[in-house]
Amino acid sequence: MMHVKVKAKDIRFTIPVPYAILNIVISILSSKLLQKYANKWTKEYFERKKLDFTFPLIDKQTLIPIVKELQNYKGIVLVDVKAKDGTEVKVKL
Repeated sequence: MMHVKVKAKDIRFTIPVPYAILNIVISILSSKLLQKYANKWTKEYFERKKLDFTFPLIDKQTLIPIVKELQNYKGIVLVDVKAKDGTEVKVKL
């Protein structure tokens, strides 16, 4: 299970993210339908800003083995960020 901890001035909370939920999110984000609509929804904005950008395809077949391998490294801190204003974000396996 992945744990996301956020500490701000007034708020502290932890979000546990099970690997099953992570796999579901990867499946949703890698769906061609969602990627097609993401490009459609942002096309007008990018044209106004004169940017030539399309969202790259997310390959489910590449990401699933990475998540499975991460399960073998429990306790490793993936992200540890501290801002000047005291806000902290930590992602731990």
